[in-house]
Amino acid sequence: MTKNVDGLLFLLLCLLPLHVGAQQRHSDTVDDILQYAPLVTSLSLRLAGVESNIPLKEALLGKCLTALTVGGTAYILKHSVNEWRPDHSDRRSFPSGHTAIVFAGATSLHKEYGKHSAWISVGGYALATFVAIDRIAKDRHHWYDVASGAAIGIAGTELSYYLAHRLLPSKNLSACINPQQIYLCLSF
Repeated sequence: MTKNVDGLLFLLLCLLPLHVGAQQRHSDTVDDILQYAPLVTSLSLRLAGVESNIPLKEALLGKCLTALTVGGTAYILKHSVNEWRPDHSDRRSFPSGHTAIVFAGATSLHKEYGKHSAWISVGGYALATFVAIDRIAKDRHHWYDVASGAAIGIAGTELSYYLAHRLLPSKNLSACINPQQIYLCLSF
């Protein structure tokens, strides 16, 4: 159990800077919380002892790579495309970061626990769809912003878990954390 807690703490430390850096002056409250629900669910299932389809180290590396690919892609696109939001509050509409994050979490949940019950996957993707629709209903995004966010979230997660699987079977992975940085060490 201690290994799980250490690994989950490492994951949360990986994800925290992305969330803090992505915060804007406009708060959407429900969406801000729900975007992380699938991720929290997968972490909670692991802490509760539910056996995952993916080993712990591979899942943690997959989640960290997902945070980097999905968060990085959304950030770069938001700051280079400069699409006006429907409410004209700023020029960070494309793609929807909330949708990218929630679909990444739903895909992660599906990959790790979808074989236990199809309802786990259905619940994760239903919540992700709700967040995407809510972003449009709140006039924060156009339909194509959330469609792009969903595609980025799903594709980024699939790629990240693939890379995690390819990296870990023959290599030793360790996490190194100090107050200034977090980084992964691969030993050959």
